Amino acid sequence: MADHKEGKPRIGIANIERRKYPRFSIDLPIEYRPVHSSISQKGRALNASEGGLLVYLPEKMEVGQHLHLRLFFHTGLSMNTIDMIGEVIWIDLHLMEMNWGDYRTGLKLIDISPEDLQKLKDFLLSLTK
Repeated sequence: MADHKEGKPRIGIANIERRKYPRFSIDLPIEYRPVHSSISQKGRALNASEGGLLVYLPEKMEVGQHLHLRLFFHTGLSMNTIDMIGEVIWIDLHLMEMNWGDYRTGLKLIDISPEDLQKLKDFLLSLTK
């Protein structure tokens, strides 16, 4: 008689993410500030999609907090920026071994101009070439 294991069947070993937009690895500087503040801080964006960013920040934000964000990137010889507002979705304490900031923070984009959204799409598309 063959061994029969009880439990959920395994379909495969791949971890398939159910995301609306693909994520792209980046390492770019950002400036951010809470929407009700005029004081900007510096951080780093480590991945991006049309729907959000993974950023490293030197201070802990609150889930649900809205942040003005400015992402800096080069296209050819030009420095470009993309301005947007993101909502903090999750926060994780990050070890200082990479010096990117203490808090790894997931942001969902909630407000971005059509022009900046197009710049973001074009930039992300350029990463696939």
